[in-house]
Amino acid sequence: MKRSLFAILLIIFTCSTFISINGCFVSKTAASKSGAQLWAENCNRCHNAPPPGEFSNANWDIVGTHMQIRANISKTDMTKITDFLKSANR
Repeated sequence: MKRSLFAILLIIFTCSTFISINGCFVSKTAASKSGAQLWAENCNRCHNAPPPGEFSNANWDIVGTHMQIRANISKTDMTKITDFLKSANR
């Protein structure tokens, strides 16, 4: 009994550590991150993200909508990211 309880606790700890290290765990501090931080964390995890001045504001809206769906990013976070990217065009 003790051995199986220990094994279950070990599995839970290992899985939760793996999830939080790999960025799949949404932390409570995610809401306080800036668009620049979210851009660096989300966009660079899969590919080399283009610099903010690369596209027009309209194009960033299109890219943002596409990547929000593709990368499963919340609407709030994507708005922060696209606002950051658009700030290079002002």
